Amino acid sequence: MNVRLMITGRGYPAAAGLPANLTLADGATLDEALQAIAGLLPEREAPSGNCLVAVSGMHLGTVREHRPHVLGDGDELVLVAPMAGG
Repeated sequence: MNVRLMITGRGYPAAAGLPANLTLADGATLDEALQAIAGLLPEREAPSGNCLVAVSGMHLGTVREHRPHVLGDGDELVLVAPMAGG
């Protein structure tokens, strides 16, 4: 199955090298998708545990603490990196 991927916030430069779609096994979970994303990035560039996670418009928590979720074909996985400033 294919899941659309979007990472935004904080000028996340590592995200530029990620594909727009992840190909995952049918019935893959959010945890499996997050592991796949981390595996595509250099170790120090993995998404912060504080990144917000949403799937197809539903907020599920953060990378570190999120509700379990089984992904479906065509879902959109959004990670929003924390931002600071004023």
